Amino acid sequence: MSAQQILKVFVTRRIPQEGMKILQKSGLCNLSVWDSDEPVPRAELLKGVAGAHGILCLLSDKIDTEVLDAAGPNLKVISTFSVGFDHLAIDEIKKRGIRVGYTPDVLTDATAELTVALLLTTARRLPEGVEEVKNGGWSTWKPLWLCGYGLSGSTVGVIGLGRIGLAIARRLKPFGVKRLLYTGRQPKPQAQEVDGEYVPLDNLVSESDFVVVSCSLTPDTQGLCDKTFFSKMKKTSIFINTSRGAVVNQEDLFEALSSGQIAAAGLDVTTPEPLPTGHPLLTLKNCVVLPHIGSATYTTRGVMSELTANNLLAGLTDSEMPSELKM
Repeated sequence: MSAQQILKVFVTRRIPQEGMKILQKSGLCNLSVWDSDEPVPRAELLKGVAGAHGILCLLSDKIDTEVLDAAGPNLKVISTFSVGFDHLAIDEIKKRGIRVGYTPDVLTDATAELTVALLLTTARRLPEGVEEVKNGGWSTWKPLWLCGYGLSGSTVGVIGLGRIGLAIARRLKPFGVKRLLYTGRQPKPQAQEVDGEYVPLDNLVSESDFVVVSCSLTPDTQGLCDKTFFSKMKKTSIFINTSRGAVVNQEDLFEALSSGQIAAAGLDVTTPEPLPTGHPLLTLKNCVVLPHIGSATYTTRGVMSELTANNLLAGLTDSEMPSELKM
């Protein structure tokens, strides 16, 4: 029996061709692909992974004990097309000796660019402006019409100054930001590059004109941004989240926005995803919601696809992975 027949790989979604070509040319894999842009139904996922040596999955695929059991003892590697891994049952995966590949670094620039774009869009009320042009609300110049908030001379607080947080800070500094605050588990030496000040979370929240969430989702950060958090923010401050939706208590955010506790919010991540069209946040003019497109550039998604494929092949051949999650 050839290696191609032996090593079964289940791919949970249609991915950019850059990665698929690598897998097809390797000669190592018997590929089974859920050939759709839509998520694989749970029943098909459980059926597809049966006997698999490798799984290539997306952030929206919950790889839990049930999936691992369905895959069985052959499973050597899970390669996720994402930098996040909260969809993976890490403790159980580690217990079974299964390796995990992921895609940090390659989406840093794209996500940082999108974060800055979302911040400016929210602070300067661009969606409202576009709507006014389309619906005839643009009549004449008015001194305070559609006024928002600028970055020049402002204080920006970044929660989580990791790869993406630092990239965001680098891009914001040239706008004339006066102070760059950050918080996290410990001070970061690289913060010196952006004149970052390490402060307690309460200080960051209360002193910042813009609060940018760029931390990982952990038990400590789940629900971090809640009623108490928003109550400490300035009434003129802008809240931006491009990390994970579960970091924010959305009911509390809605209350803060609708009551005027904070000025506006921009979100690229929500709970759930997609956010239902009838969700209260979508009724607010001062809340801009994007459909989780932080890494959505053609180049970035192509590189992510290549890295995901190479991680998978390394796991199948017991080789060093380009980007392995240390568990």
